[in-house]
Amino acid sequence: MEPPSLMKISNLRIATRKSPLALWQACHVQELLQQHYPELLVTLVTMTTQGDKLLETPLSDIGGKGLFTKELEQGLLENQADIAVHSMKDVPIELPPGLDLPVILAREEPFDAFVAPKFRQLADLPIGAKIGTTSLRRQSQLLALRPDLEIKPLRGNVGTRLNKLMQGDYDAIILALAGLRRLEMEQHIRTVFTPDELLPAIGQGAIGLECRQQDAAVQELIAPLNHTDTQIAVQSERAFNRRLGGNCQLPVAGFAELRGQNLLLRGLVAQLRGQRILRGQVQGASHRPVELGQQLAEQLLEEGAAEFLTAAKQALI
Repeated sequence: MEPPSLMKISNLRIATRKSPLALWQACHVQELLQQHYPELLVTLVTMTTQGDKLLETPLSDIGGKGLFTKELEQGLLENQADIAVHSMKDVPIELPPGLDLPVILAREEPFDAFVAPKFRQLADLPIGAKIGTTSLRRQSQLLALRPDLEIKPLRGNVGTRLNKLMQGDYDAIILALAGLRRLEMEQHIRTVFTPDELLPAIGQGAIGLECRQQDAAVQELIAPLNHTDTQIAVQSERAFNRRLGGNCQLPVAGFAELRGQNLLLRGLVAQLRGQRILRGQVQGASHRPVELGQQLAEQLLEEGAAEFLTAAKQALI
């Protein structure tokens, strides 16, 4: 039996960025919805965000990864679209008033990939090798493993980053495994980092659907796409980050995974150059993801995480 919401909605509009990966994600959601509701028209509304326009400036200098979501969220608030599709690692901890994030799709593997034309793994890089990333999370963990590396800023979509690598601007770059898989670019992957080597970003590999809080018909339509296990894991990671007062731009990492009825959450807070890294993990019942996230944050705060985060924020000013 079709949901009553189908009688109210004839065309579901998806707000998306124009980058190849964002379009893949939006088209993936479009296909899933049309599988559930063959009679429903699902259309894409493409938008250009500030994060897409200012590609030569580090995100930390222009407001963080929220610049990838702001225009899409404004489109929702102005009724230009019904849902917005986001990479969860780009979604700020606090959503604008009136918006909600009720659906998280099944997660792709959230790990980072080592990409280099001449080297198989990080250990093979020569002393002083240039490695491309603008992520402070990646930078701090890479320098903890290899203090000799030269970290060079690198922004742009996946194709742009790969082109700069192939032109010889870098010896290696770090990209999310999920993005490479979704764009069918796995041939560029040399090795995949383990969580012990490079702990992923909060929400990495997960896709979220944002909509208006009061739009019950839309929420009913998209509800079947929710993957409960992924939602629980991402809730825990975001609770960890929220309690730290962190954001997408700080050297904070977190990865939660369900193991039966339990949830294991690993997290870290690092100094920018990787001189010291505070790591921790908690495990508990999967029905209390927010509590576990807060518990791990408190543990790291007691060990001095606040000093690391304050220093990182000051360095970014």
